[in-house]
Amino acid sequence: MAILKNFINGKFVDAQAEQWQDLPNPANGERMAQVPLSQAQDVDKAVAAASAAFENWARVPAMERARYLFRFRDLLEQNKAELAELVTRENGKNLDDAKGEVRRGIEVVEFACGIPTLMMGRVSADVSRGIDQELIRYPLGVVAAITPFNFPFMVPLWSLPIAIAAGNTFVLKPSERTPQSSNRLAELLLETGLPAGVVNIVHGAKEVVDRVLEHPDIKAVSFVGSAPVAKYVYQTAAAHGKRVQALAGAKNYHIVLKDAPLEKVISLLMSSAFGNAGERCLAGTVVLVEDAVADNFVDALRKAAEELPIGDGMVPGNELGPVIREDHRQKVIGYIDTGVKEGAQLLLDGRKLNVSLPTGYFLGPTLFDHVTPEMTIVREEIFGPVLSIMRVSDLKEALSIANRSRYGNSATLYTNSGPAARTFREQIQAGMLGINIGVPAPMAFFPFGGWKGSFYGDLHATGQEGVDFYTQEKVVITRWL
Repeated sequence: MAILKNFINGKFVDAQAEQWQDLPNPANGERMAQVPLSQAQDVDKAVAAASAAFENWARVPAMERARYLFRFRDLLEQNKAELAELVTRENGKNLDDAKGEVRRGIEVVEFACGIPTLMMGRVSADVSRGIDQELIRYPLGVVAAITPFNFPFMVPLWSLPIAIAAGNTFVLKPSERTPQSSNRLAELLLETGLPAGVVNIVHGAKEVVDRVLEHPDIKAVSFVGSAPVAKYVYQTAAAHGKRVQALAGAKNYHIVLKDAPLEKVISLLMSSAFGNAGERCLAGTVVLVEDAVADNFVDALRKAAEELPIGDGMVPGNELGPVIREDHRQKVIGYIDTGVKEGAQLLLDGRKLNVSLPTGYFLGPTLFDHVTPEMTIVREEIFGPVLSIMRVSDLKEALSIANRSRYGNSATLYTNSGPAARTFREQIQAGMLGINIGVPAPMAFFPFGGWKGSFYGDLHATGQEGVDFYTQEKVVITRWL
């Protein structure tokens, strides 16, 4: 059984671990490897390597730093098929979703290749007589990211390429449930000739996270994960004087108006709600449908969900793969049980699979109808293949219900009405909006940014905000005597 190693100072090294976790393939439960639960001293070693590398790396011209990323991008392209298969094996999502994840990660690397322009400052001549003023961007120093299991390839690349392109050195703590993609990234970075210590990886769980949050030499922390952990990360890291961006949970509302083409809407919703087994922060989780078309919509949605191919994501044609672990499967089942107890109408029960599957962590698509805003399945993030339906009289009522949520990650409106789309854009309280888009994921040159309880911090991931997060500014006011 292979035991994963940490990546510190340009080498793969054994962790100072006393415990290890098995890494099962979610589709069949077979063990693929073991991941060490590193200790605080492993983080200290990684930070020491990153600190030692920072002085020289920060002085490398931005154009030269970009050239490493150009080489990295080429290697990712050359290995994209293998990388997608690795994502499917360790996460469970189907191969098409994994390919999409790899493509989105590469796009952030491509964005970061533009760092010579992205880091440009500003100059104002003669702000007063004989006085000029300029703004110059500088890297922060050692920065870190703590990333989730649901996008093991893409999310580390939300931060890593931008951070190092800006001249920082980097410590990554990937999810202990899906750590293999990060180690493969390290292998490819080695092929670029990237100097030792610029990127480091430490595997582990809470002890590693806490040391990252508290370490005095780490200047900034980027986090993606559940709402309770995001709040903890934000509060703890900020209390230790760090810059923080913490992307948290979600409850994404999809509003279906009576003028929307239902066949297309259902296709988009199926992908949004059940793609990646519902384990993504942009998944559609609640549908608000106008009464005038609700019955036809619900019947068609149920039929589509019943026909959804379920199975190992490596098998072509399967659209719904397993959830990440058995304990998470049981957690989602608990939410389904709660929905039934609280009076929601269970249209399709994902706890009962009518297909023969290998031993894995599978749940079928689950549909609830006639849910109400106070129900647990509407208020809390489930992170599984569960979709709840509410009937509303019009867009005004739908917006009122959606805006009660404590989350504000994304929302989608399905309509052919320009005025309705504009009203939705102006009044919905969420950071990423889709209009006839099932998964409104911004391109790499825009920020990935939720509102309300879906985000802690003030500078979002990716785009120019990502560059701002990983840089600090000096304003120089000059007079020549």
